[in-house]
Amino acid sequence: MASKDRILRLKEETRINILEAALQIVKEEGWQALSMRKIADVIEYTAPIIYEYFANKEAILLELTRKGFLILSKDLQEAKSKYTSPADQLEAMWLAYWNFAFANKELYQVMFGVSTSCCCDMVNNLEEASIPWKHFSTSIGELMQIKDMDSDVICTKYYTFWSVVHGLISINILSRGSSDEINRQVLRDAITGIIRSITPNK
Repeated sequence: MASKDRILRLKEETRINILEAALQIVKEEGWQALSMRKIADVIEYTAPIIYEYFANKEAILLELTRKGFLILSKDLQEAKSKYTSPADQLEAMWLAYWNFAFANKELYQVMFGVSTSCCCDMVNNLEEASIPWKHFSTSIGELMQIKDMDSDVICTKYYTFWSVVHGLISINILSRGSSDEINRQVLRDAITGIIRSITPNK
């Protein structure tokens, strides 16, 4: 049994090493440089062994996407847990979303197809990809006093937020944005404006 556990542990370590090698290559050379052979060279394995763990490069991209959504979800939960007011939660989460994008630029690129190809159909079927939506939608629903979480209104408002924030992130990832200080002010202005527009009048 101990031997079997050791084999499983070594397999998981190799799998993690493959993903870390892929990310290392992307950080140093960009997504266009990623290949199964390069990954094999980095971890000093033969290319066929890589295929024992991942069927193709797209499978690696999908697993990195899964990893990205898990990290993002954790960051959002931590930001949200600091506040009880849904308005404060939304502001904190979108700022955390922004911070995640630039702290994990390569993961964000593959998660949303920014300057790289996106396995969009497969990503849409990832359970992890829906977690951020759940964090945001509950706060939007609470702020707008809507109990039906499947409401089209909540969905529309979420995409209003996301379109603005993702758009600003994408511009900056492509190195066409303004200074960090200006970008953060634009971000805060946009978030505050949307929150104000969806807050019911008392």
